[in-house]
Amino acid sequence: MDKVLPSAAEAVADIGDGASIAVGGFGLCGVPFTLIDALYERGSSELSIVSNNCGTIGRGLGRLLDAGRITRAMGSYVGENKELARRYLSGEIELELVPQGTLSERLRAGGSGIPAFYTPAGVGTLVAEGGLPWRYGPDGDVVVASPPKEVREFGGRSYVLEESVRTDFALVRAARGDRHGNLVFDKAARNFNPLCAMAARTAIAEVDELVDFLDPDEIHLPGIFVRRVVALTPEQAADKPIEKRTVSKAQSE
Repeated sequence: MDKVLPSAAEAVADIGDGASIAVGGFGLCGVPFTLIDALYERGSSELSIVSNNCGTIGRGLGRLLDAGRITRAMGSYVGENKELARRYLSGEIELELVPQGTLSERLRAGGSGIPAFYTPAGVGTLVAEGGLPWRYGPDGDVVVASPPKEVREFGGRSYVLEESVRTDFALVRAARGDRHGNLVFDKAARNFNPLCAMAARTAIAEVDELVDFLDPDEIHLPGIFVRRVVALTPEQAADKPIEKRTVSKAQSE
């Protein structure tokens, strides 16, 4: 089955208002910039996003956030996007903060047909007890808070029950892919990308390089989880911004 589409615009054409979308990437590493930009151009709004973070101002998911297109986000990290923090604290967006390992497992469980699982992460905190602010009102009051979760003991240790995550769509980026949707990711860019694709009913992948054949032993994500593939141009594939450029000082001779 040939899953390749000629453009990112066609790949995201049916992502409408109110859709839930899992988006790969960690910081600006492994982010599907081209698909996100195509979704921005499409104009979809009231989106519910599941992603480790929400990009940076003007890049990645930050473009959708800056335009007010995201109404709810689930993620682990806010710190690098001051606009997300501002919108959250002013009540413009609902934000569910999830421990990072729990977020990855909730996505993986969703793609594996597991409805829920127990984890020790969050026991004894507001994650388990409830009361984490999800949405603030204009006056700073908490208008939506997280509910308490079931806690059980196994082997003398307490665990909290976490539900899996399923989304309507996923946008992911891979280093290589074939026409059947099999994907290979490059080093740290693997991050949340396979998990997001697994959790979605329709996963869309942009690939730096489209190939005719992949060795089965090198495939990181089988094509059964991927519905559409978009091959990037060389310019698009080279667009890999560095979130924080750190260089060493020149040594004096």
